[in-house]
Amino acid sequence: MTDWLFQPAPTPSLPIHGSAQRFPVRRILCVGQNYAAHAKEMGHERAEPFFFTKPSDAVVVDGADPVFPSATANLHHEVELVCAVGADGTIAGWAVGCDLTRRDLQAAAKEKGRPWDAAKGFDQSAPCGALTLGALPDPSAPIALSVNGEARQSGRLDDMVWNPDEILAKARTLWDVRPGDLIFTGTPEGVGPLQPGDRVEASIDGLQPLAFTVTPR
Repeated sequence: MTDWLFQPAPTPSLPIHGSAQRFPVRRILCVGQNYAAHAKEMGHERAEPFFFTKPSDAVVVDGADPVFPSATANLHHEVELVCAVGADGTIAGWAVGCDLTRRDLQAAAKEKGRPWDAAKGFDQSAPCGALTLGALPDPSAPIALSVNGEARQSGRLDDMVWNPDEILAKARTLWDVRPGDLIFTGTPEGVGPLQPGDRVEASIDGLQPLAFTVTPR
């Protein structure tokens, strides 16, 4: 038995729809600018998608509400399809996720050519719905997000530049992708700001919806 200096934190995990089992999260890989319209709204006419990461304990699940983060005045929502890598190394399931972003910190980092870690990988920056196992119900399904009942983001999964299989293949050229890895696959256009108290509802047809309220610090 290992004699820990202090008790390790619990393993982050996602609920699985229709099952008492849970999916252990090893790490989170994210794809940037994987929808052409979103790349354009971010100032890139024809951007090639790329990867960044979030820590595994950034996930927010089971109906919990993320806290508005410190050090930002411009928190943005980004609805995404999430792929979950299973025991055999293939995509075992799917979920609706939201990549929360400190947009002001991201803009400052871009201007100075610095990493985005503080803008993307902060605490509670990856709310995620329950996982649906098996094949993706509809590879061309609508993906949408609303804030306080007002539609903000809308697109279709087949608008992605890299599809999920291509994303997984490209990720393997950069990392030893293993069971427990989550991949956020990019967001459609319409990203925008959130304020404390905002109610966010995100959906992809055929998957369990995601809903949360941004709570004040």
